[in-house]
Amino acid sequence: MSSELLDALIALEEQKGISREILVEAIEAALVTAYKRNFNQAQNVRVDFNQETGEIKVFSRKEVVEEVEDPRLEISLEEARKINSVYEPGDIVEQEVTPRNFGRIAAQTAKQVVTQRVREAERSIIYEEFVDRTDDIVNGIIERRDARNIYINLGKVEAALPLNEQIQGEEYKPQQRIRVYITKVEKTTRGPQIIVSRTHPGLLRRLFEMEVPEIYDGIVEIKSIAREAGDRSKISVYAHDPEVDAVGACVGTKGARVQAIVNELNGEKIDIVEWSEDPVVFVANALSPSKVLDVIVNEEEKSTTVIVPDYQLSLAIGKRGQNARLAAKLTGWKIDIKSESDARELGIYPNENSPIIDIQNDEESSFDDFEYDLYQDINDDEHQEVTIDEDTIYEEQDDEK
Repeated sequence: MSSELLDALIALEEQKGISREILVEAIEAALVTAYKRNFNQAQNVRVDFNQETGEIKVFSRKEVVEEVEDPRLEISLEEARKINSVYEPGDIVEQEVTPRNFGRIAAQTAKQVVTQRVREAERSIIYEEFVDRTDDIVNGIIERRDARNIYINLGKVEAALPLNEQIQGEEYKPQQRIRVYITKVEKTTRGPQIIVSRTHPGLLRRLFEMEVPEIYDGIVEIKSIAREAGDRSKISVYAHDPEVDAVGACVGTKGARVQAIVNELNGEKIDIVEWSEDPVVFVANALSPSKVLDVIVNEEEKSTTVIVPDYQLSLAIGKRGQNARLAAKLTGWKIDIKSESDARELGIYPNENSPIIDIQNDEESSFDDFEYDLYQDINDDEHQEVTIDEDTIYEEQDDEK
């Protein structure tokens, strides 16, 4: 057993990267427990594992005292000095007490310890590998599902896709290949627990980084993302190189780049708008594809009043307020949308200082060549107003004022 155990420890150190010293310490600790359980529970012992010969010995450890109260833990000064005359009260005397049949117990215990440590080491390696991939995309195969999770085989480990991280209406079939976004990696007694998502905005960000070289190289930066997974998203982008069209780079020739991402997300609609540090311009861009006549900014309340043409009001609001809601999330500004006719009645439009008309008349969006059928269900109510922030939608009709 001794030589086999030594060979096993050497192999584990070389192949699994598990330190032999750590394994020996674990084996010795486990053998102490095994000895106490099988021979003398109250005795204080030490186990020595010789790393050169593989020999295992058990030593009792007793404290030298003037008067013995517990012979299992103590030895008298007189008896101690019979062993060695240098002993003094308080010293520890060790004597070998290795049982004859301890070899079988030692072999079994060592095997259990090694197996456990190998399992722990493998789990640790997997944990370290995947914790470094948090906020990244991985490919997997759907294995099974229960009431709470879909379980995805990532090769070395299984990941859980919780119900709240699944896209509503998306089909998940056994043995289906799927791309998911790692949101959390935790150590547990059963090994690393990996939580993945299909709804996280980070999934959209990483897909663009993978699909658009300008984003991967840092020439174009994704500044913000607003996502209603499975339905529609908006992203704002900014080019650090003035010669680069940020929106055009993301859309790609004939929409090829964004279409690849749309396909990956099973038809989720994506609006790509240009980011600006000027909230007037940014909010106007965020409400694309609606035309914007003016944006009035209240810095103190971080709110905006946006005026749009009467015939564009429903387009600006979007189906069930979605366009305005996503624009508010994207920009971080509260958005109050008013039709041009209502704004004129209130005396807040026209505003001759507004740059919006010039901006939107002079610039043709790169996105115009790649249109989605987003707005076929919009209700054309020209008298509707809406105030949108990240959490709340308020709609009212002129007739009810």
